[in-house]
Amino acid sequence: MKEQYYKSLDDLIYDARLASSEPDAGDRKSILQMKQEAKSTGNSRRDFLKLFGFTVASAAIAASCEQPVQKAIPFLIQPEKIIPGEASYFASTYFDGIDYCSILVKVRDGRPIKIEGNTLSPVTMGGTNARTQASVLGLYDNKRHKNPTYEGKKISWEEADEKIMLFLDEAKKRQGKVVILSSTIISPSTKAAIQEFLDAHPGSEHIQYDVLSASGMLKANEETFGKAFIPAYDFSKAEMIVGFDADFLGTWLSPVEYTKQYAKNRKLVDGEGRMSRHIHFEGGMSLTGSNADERYQIRPSQEKLVLANLLQELRKLNGQAGSSVPSSPVDVKKIAAELFSKKGKSLVVSGSNDADNQLIVNAINELLGNYGATIQTDVHLKLRQGMDEDMDRLVGEMESGQVDGLILYDVNPAFDYPEADRFVSALQNVKLKIAMPILGEETSEHVHFVCPDHHYLEAWNDAEVKTGSYSLAQPTIRPIFKTRAAQESLLKWAGNPVDYHTYIQKYWEDNLLAGSGEASFDDFWNNKLHDGVFESGRNEAEIQAFNAGAVESALGQAKSTSAADSLELAFYTNVSVGSGKQANNPWLQELPDPVTKVCWDNYAAVSPKLAAELELEDEQLIKINDFGPIPVIVQPGQEYKTISVALGYGRRNMGIPDGTIGQNAFPLIQTQNGAKQNYLSQVTIEKVAGEYQLARTQSHHSMEGRSLVRETTLEQYLANPASGNEVRETIKSHMKSLYAQRKFEGFHWGMAIDLNSCTGCNACVVACSAENNVPVVGKEQVIKAREMHWIRIDRYYKGDPENPELVRQPVMCQHCDNAPCENVCPVAATTHSNEGINQMAYNRCIGTRYCNNNCPYKVRRFNFFDYTGADAMPGNKKDPAEMTTDLRRLVLNPDVTVRAKGVIEKCSFCVQRIQEKKLVAKNENRTLKDGEVVPACAQSCPADAIVFGDLNNEQSRISKFFADERNYHLLEELHTLPSVGYLTKVKNKTI
Repeated sequence: MKEQYYKSLDDLIYDARLASSEPDAGDRKSILQMKQEAKSTGNSRRDFLKLFGFTVASAAIAASCEQPVQKAIPFLIQPEKIIPGEASYFASTYFDGIDYCSILVKVRDGRPIKIEGNTLSPVTMGGTNARTQASVLGLYDNKRHKNPTYEGKKISWEEADEKIMLFLDEAKKRQGKVVILSSTIISPSTKAAIQEFLDAHPGSEHIQYDVLSASGMLKANEETFGKAFIPAYDFSKAEMIVGFDADFLGTWLSPVEYTKQYAKNRKLVDGEGRMSRHIHFEGGMSLTGSNADERYQIRPSQEKLVLANLLQELRKLNGQAGSSVPSSPVDVKKIAAELFSKKGKSLVVSGSNDADNQLIVNAINELLGNYGATIQTDVHLKLRQGMDEDMDRLVGEMESGQVDGLILYDVNPAFDYPEADRFVSALQNVKLKIAMPILGEETSEHVHFVCPDHHYLEAWNDAEVKTGSYSLAQPTIRPIFKTRAAQESLLKWAGNPVDYHTYIQKYWEDNLLAGSGEASFDDFWNNKLHDGVFESGRNEAEIQAFNAGAVESALGQAKSTSAADSLELAFYTNVSVGSGKQANNPWLQELPDPVTKVCWDNYAAVSPKLAAELELEDEQLIKINDFGPIPVIVQPGQEYKTISVALGYGRRNMGIPDGTIGQNAFPLIQTQNGAKQNYLSQVTIEKVAGEYQLARTQSHHSMEGRSLVRETTLEQYLANPASGNEVRETIKSHMKSLYAQRKFEGFHWGMAIDLNSCTGCNACVVACSAENNVPVVGKEQVIKAREMHWIRIDRYYKGDPENPELVRQPVMCQHCDNAPCENVCPVAATTHSNEGINQMAYNRCIGTRYCNNNCPYKVRRFNFFDYTGADAMPGNKKDPAEMTTDLRRLVLNPDVTVRAKGVIEKCSFCVQRIQEKKLVAKNENRTLKDGEVVPACAQSCPADAIVFGDLNNEQSRISKFFADERNYHLLEELHTLPSVGYLTKVKNKTI
């Protein structure tokens, strides 16, 4: 029986109508899309035709009379080391207090324009995520602080230093307390600079505050191992993974690293016949949960009960007596048996911030022998070291007047601290308030001094992300504004006027040179700066033996934890906006969520069953307790009594435009036992009059319900490697063509995507936008299905909408050898190259869109507006005369044409990268090596899901992928002969 896949609930309704031959089933356009278009335009087709003549005339007048003159200014004196037209790459480090990635920065003519992953890093191994890719745009954000200020007025650095040091001297004399409040610091040099400041001002304190906290894990490890730390997890060594609301492929701890490890154990290429088994428990459907082999829905309050039952079952299997606990809402006996059979080769993780939950997880991993195998306790992850209770204590001390001075470094508690109003009120009792932000944010409004920090691409820095794993950051451009490194400010206020570059070098010479094996520090420094990373081989000191007694009290808590039959609100962070730090980044705001496909807003996700009971529909406004109003999304796979809301939205001083993107859910977070909780129990829902329109891409660019994704199970695959792909041979045997088979004498470029590896993380989408100058169109245009992304990641459900399975498929231009688009273009703007690439001549395109209509894959995009000129990114000024001052234009890649209004654009296989590598090979008098050309999407992918190469080379990796029995092409029955292939999705379960 053919599997039924659907993109949305509206698709499911349509398919049911089609099956019953109802008369209203003739229009394939989804109900959702028709609703959105009607709301966004309010115009009929007749109205459109009336206006059409005026629109064309207006466009002609604007084109002839209002186009600004743009002049190119050549180098009169060429800067040293800058070769026009040639890119330079600098190894650096991305860390924003939450996410870490070792990177390479592509610089053209002195401008950083693209982020790549650093393949030399043993942690991230060349992978990136969406936020890392988009971070380059933040460098050119006009909302950055441009100079120091005092009481809102611009002052010089000399004036700021004089005033601040005078106060600090007075505070020192009266033994006043100065607190440095920062996000987690992983830079050893920064820690040393902070310590210098504390030494110069006795009685002062450094407190680390994490928006996304791991306090529960730190406390649990302190109880069981005698030390508060986060261990190093290795998913690649785990044959069985059980996750509890830990989105380790999306936002939990170190997602780039974990994705790389996870995908390594899920690939079925090069003769591999084994893959890890992944079971996931959660309330709202996450990126990680949607990739699991089996997914179980539980409310957040039920997690402790499920964990306790799992531990007790494992103890029974281990011959141990266990105390009784209430029965679990999910039968875990089978899962326990599977885990027990994988002792030392399994991994259980939880994203909970409840120390009791983490204690039970520790006991499970200890019983299974995972410590020392899939979990390293002698190597620590240095991220998220803040303790929630320290921040709460600080606010109490501020209220009582015990804090004389507060220095805010890379934190924004006026927005993301749950009791933000209380913090702001307590801040009034502090005599000296200094903020050292990069972007404009809410907390800076309430301080005396704003001493802006450099953007990370302008700054020197270092990092120790895991024990012994170091990386360096170096400036790739001179500071655009009058900013100064925060570390340099702290050192200056401590009486040490050294520049931070010199300070880092001294630190590395004193602390790291000895273990490097290098005799000369200059050689050591230059080599590590070139590579960007350094492995010292150092491990942590031994921890105490596992304290099993600490676990019993946590199990006792499980006895009294009985989830009431009430609604619960779960908080999460998505892969785009995250904690809200990059809320002003349009690339991230327009990035569709991997599960809901919504962009530009957050929302309340509810289950279809709950929506039916409460008579809720998509985009209906509701209030949750006193929070809101916020629109509803009816989300398949959502737990019945759990509502999910993303954090990081509702910024007042950021977002495009200001203050209108989403609702701030941070004030709803409650603290329990000194730790912020990820959910709120016993909430109520109140319907509010009205609707709020959401921009969703899930029903755009539909391929008319034809079979697109193919999948099978591991058992079936081992029995027949072509399992799930049998239809391919049937299609081949019946295929006839009027066209002669194309032959490519030189290269024939192709791409293969392993659906088993792809997690849908969206890194490729942002990387493509950055590399190819893909414009942002804004919420209104997305609603009209006019988003411009060259890659879309189709998301399909299968099965019961209350608990469906989910599969994804990245789709870009298929570069067909028999391309239907090429035959219909009246001006030959789209042609086929002699290397198999479907090309676009932008200056020839007249915008008929015949090619778009004739493309069965719906991968061509039409520029309705001049998105990089007068109609540029949302939030920009519309006056053409002022557009030349928009810094974000500096991120545009000069190797790629900036497309004008009225032309079609699409994936080009990053042809500029192909040409660049061909030229390098020609200059070196050699042939191109397999894997030398890497498009932006493939380079960014943390799962290594995308392979690119020459199909004419039978030894190339791409040729081997195409020869794999799992390989298939989209809509093969049309005989378009795509140059993009897909490897069938294989799940490690029985369907």
